[in-house]
Parts: sequence; structure tokens; C-alpha cells
Amino acid sequence: MADRIKVLRHGKEVEEGTVDEVLQSPKEEYTRQLVAVRGAAASERAVQSSVQDEVILQVEHVDAAYGTFKVVNDVSLDVKRGETVAVVGESGSGKSTLARIITGLLPPIGGKILFKGEPLPKSLAERSKNLRRQIQLVYQIPDVALNPRQRLLETIGRPVSFYAGLGGDQSMVNEDGDQPVKETLDHSSKKYFGMKSSEVHKRTLELLDMVELPREFLMRRPTELSGGQKQRVCVARALAARPDLIILDEPTSALDPLVAEEILKLLRRLQAELGLSYVLITHDLDVVHRIAHRTAVMLKGSFVAFDKTDAIFEGPYHPYTEQLVTAVPVMRSDWLDGVLAKRAAKAQ
Repeated sequence: MADRIKVLRHGKEVEEGTVDEVLQSPKEEYTRQLVAVRGAAASERAVQSSVQDEVILQVEHVDAAYGTFKVVNDVSLDVKRGETVAVVGESGSGKSTLARIITGLLPPIGGKILFKGEPLPKSLAERSKNLRRQIQLVYQIPDVALNPRQRLLETIGRPVSFYAGLGGDQSMVNEDGDQPVKETLDHSSKKYFGMKSSEVHKRTLELLDMVELPREFLMRRPTELSGGQKQRVCVARALAARPDLIILDEPTSALDPLVAEEILKLLRRLQAELGLSYVLITHDLDVVHRIAHRTAVMLKGSFVAFDKTDAIFEGPYHPYTEQLVTAVPVMRSDWLDGVLAKRAAKAQ
């Protein structure tokens, strides 16, 4: 759609030109990186050997509704330990609703969910503290997910302390040998949720290291961070619970391509090191190609395809899957014209 492109970095213009000039012959290194990241090889996807045989999550014939309006219809999927399963579809397809069902925020009206082979209570309120710990969520927009008034010590430290003693984390049990349950910050005794503040501090620093944020960020607030740094904080907060499964709801959609690529690399590394399983909710097939082992395509509340990611991309396609694949932007000035021409030809 554009005739000219202006490239900005840190509030300053680094390059300007026609679409063909900037996309085909970028002059500045930063511009070349932006163009190149969209064409990165699919071979950078997570190593298949990281996937284990153990099934962490089973969603079986699940239905869900908002009032009388049915939004998810007979959906089934499974996720193995160390695996990333992507759920893709257009806005309103039901993919984010599926994330709400898995996390217990929206109880299903039919079907069942198993976690590690055991029935998972439908509602978050019915789930034990340990079950809540094992399934975490990283939201789409970190500015909404983070409290702007809290420093990172508190943002990450609260789940560190709240889930202390669970998930094999006996180092975080309080002086009396009990799991901390007091949900207040007690400055007089220097305990947080009943846990030593020094232990909270230590573990929070470790989590900053894990998500590759400087330790001096500990006392910063979200307003002092960039978008990519905020999303790393959201990942650290999820890791604080020592989960087995993380639901990633459009984790890179609010980020520029280079920052998004760094977040995907971080997620792949953490998966390899910790054996994490991911359910990735997204509309971006470029992201899917980089990180997902298997992919489900969702349309109007139902799956129209669920297979290995390579098979989804190679075809033969369900007609809706083909629409999604051909809609992935290509860094070429005539790309959109070509897509529209093909659709017009098929409609005749």
C-alpha cells in the first residue's frame, strides 16, 4: 500500500526511500536487519528432539460459550513435554477463548481437559495452588499485564514467594518449614508472603538472568522499560512459578520484528533448558514457522487442520489454511497486488 518508507530507530530517521529502494536495496544495517528477519529460515524452529513422549495436556471434545453464543465447538488437542503447539486463526476464530479455557478463566460447557493424565478442574477457582502453579500465562500486551506502580522485585517476587515450596522448590520454604501463605508484604519482619525477603531477592535476580535482563533492573518499574524488556519481565513472572506449561497469547504481536525475534529465541532456549511445553496463540504464521512443532488451524470455533507444522505449510491445504498461508506478508512491493489478483481469479 505504501509508496515510500521511512525507517526510524531510537526516535531518529535512519533511512528513507521508495518501497523498492528500501526493501530491495537497503542502505543501513538496521534496515537490512529488519528486512532479513522476515525471511529467516524455518530451520531455526525448536529442535524436535526436545519433545518427549509424555503428554502434558489433553483437551478432549471441548465446547465453550459466552451466554447462549457458542464460541468453541468440539475441539481436541494434546501437548507433549517440551513441545510447542500453535493455534492459529483470524480474529474471532476462538483461539484466545481456547487459551482461557485451558487456564480456567472460562469453564467449558462440554468435553474434558486432562493435565498429566488427571482431570483438570474446569474453573480456576476449583484448581489447587499447585495446579495453578503448573500452568502459567504470558499475555499479549505487557503494558496491560504489568502493574506500572510495582518494581520488578515485587512483580516477579510475588509469584516466587507465593508458590514457594511447590514444584520441588524446598529452598523457598519459610523458617517454620511450612509453605508461605501470608499474602502481604511484612516490612517489619522482612518477610514476603511469609518468606524471607533475602530469598525473594536472590531468586528474582536469578530469573532476571534467565530472561537476559540486567540485574540493575530489579528496582525499575515497567514505565522505565522498552516493550521487549517488559515482555521478558512477563516471561520471568511466569517462570517464577516453575511451571510445566505456559500459554503464550500473541507474545510478539506488539513488538517490532527484531525484538520479536529475540523473544522467540529466548522462548526456544528456555524450552530446551527447562523442558517447558508451550501453547502458542497467534495469527502470525511467520512466528509459527519459527517456533511450533505442531500447529492447529482454527476457524469459527473449530479446528480445520491439526498436524506437524511442516505439513501445515507444505500442503495440500484446507481452503482456509491456504488463505492464511498466502496472507503472510512478503517483503516485495508487488506482493499485495499478487495476492489480490489470485483471489480474484479463484472467485471467477
